[in-house]
Amino acid sequence: MKQVYFLLFLLILLFTNVANSFEYKKEVLNIHNKLHYQNVIPSCSSLKARRQEYPTNLEIKHRDSCSKKTSSDMNKRLHDHLTLDHDQVQYLQRRIKNLISGEQLRTASDAQIPLSSGTRLEIMNYVITIKLGGKSMTVIMDTGSDLTWVQCEPCRLCYNQQEPIFNPSASNSYRSLTCNSSACRTLQEATGNLGVCAYSPSTCSYFVSYGDGSYTRGELGTEQLDIGKSRVNDFIFGCGRNNRGLFGSVSGLMGLGKGDASFVTQTSSLFGGVFSYCLPSTDAGESGSLTLGGNSSVYRNTTPVSYTKMVQNPQLSSFYMLNLTGIDVGGVHLKASSLGKYGILIDSGTVITRLPPSLYKALKAEFVKQFSGFQSAPGLSILDTCFNLSSYKEVNIPIVKLQFEGNAALKVDVNGVFYFAKTDASQVCLAFASLMYEDDIAIIGNFQQKNTRVVYDTKFSKVGFAQEKCFY
Repeated sequence: MKQVYFLLFLLILLFTNVANSFEYKKEVLNIHNKLHYQNVIPSCSSLKARRQEYPTNLEIKHRDSCSKKTSSDMNKRLHDHLTLDHDQVQYLQRRIKNLISGEQLRTASDAQIPLSSGTRLEIMNYVITIKLGGKSMTVIMDTGSDLTWVQCEPCRLCYNQQEPIFNPSASNSYRSLTCNSSACRTLQEATGNLGVCAYSPSTCSYFVSYGDGSYTRGELGTEQLDIGKSRVNDFIFGCGRNNRGLFGSVSGLMGLGKGDASFVTQTSSLFGGVFSYCLPSTDAGESGSLTLGGNSSVYRNTTPVSYTKMVQNPQLSSFYMLNLTGIDVGGVHLKASSLGKYGILIDSGTVITRLPPSLYKALKAEFVKQFSGFQSAPGLSILDTCFNLSSYKEVNIPIVKLQFEGNAALKVDVNGVFYFAKTDASQVCLAFASLMYEDDIAIIGNFQQKNTRVVYDTKFSKVGFAQEKCFY
């Protein structure tokens, strides 16, 4: 009898260990719920903000949840996302290599100022609402950009936006910046471009051009900025008089980079150079939060925040660079030995995470090995590992974790592992892609940051990660 009990005990123990092992290595993706995400809310204007005693919280929504689309519309948009994302990454690589070599990124215009990583709405994805001169503005939030800008009247060339275009002449608090102002000189020093005052010696002009031909041109000014319940006086921003490209219907962009002109640097006395966000999925009604300041009591994280230090590089000082040490796929560790001295860039403006060819090849091979028995599907654009999951209600997928220096880890949310290229799940792709060359700069895209509290602390030069179900 004792032997029977002992055998039963061993079986229970074995079952428990297997269950725990399975739980550690795999996660359930509910496909049925994903098939309805195209039924989205109609607008993202006037997103909410709240403030406890401290810090300030703003509501974040994904741009795709801001307009109602049919399945065919969504399938086309999902394809367009990847095409534009490819252009965005190619532009980033050129810009970074030029910064490293000390050369300027040139286009047809001699006055180009490469301030940001690309401001196409289909790329940036996540939007918040601020007030500029008392007027509500829905803007893209981008950690790869420094300069904040909005469209301004009189506008010689403006794209259509949901809200009224900002009119500086109707604001008592707006001031135009001159060429001899410190802000204008800082802009010149940061870009190495002497063309910012070429059009008018009395006005500090800016011109930002991007890889797909999109651009914004205007003048630098200061204005009263209200963000949540906090007020910033004399906030420096770009007043765009000539704007063209794939910016969608937002009013402009907020730059959350590390440069002197960025929102983070300008508000360091107010928020301590600390901000964090939790990016929601594209599902209907989903929203996340942008938190300004270092008070973690408002976080809803379910795991402790683990920090890794930023990689310091004077040539890439406005970017958030980290040291990726490895990737875990279902508990199997892949060493990240091919990232080089520049590390990996974390960017809210890039969609899909890009890895050096050798590391991506290892990730793909291990994922396919563990995610076996499913019908394959054709690749789509930059994504080459796709499956037909239309006959399943849910599937078990390997857990993917990005490991960083200092034992910090980013566990990729289950919604960030697969990209639904078709809304009927007949083409579902592994949401990682390969860079063209081994020495290209790797990028952590926003797709892999969903349902994660990402904390940026510029004062102590560190970035933190914690699991969090995003809601506002």
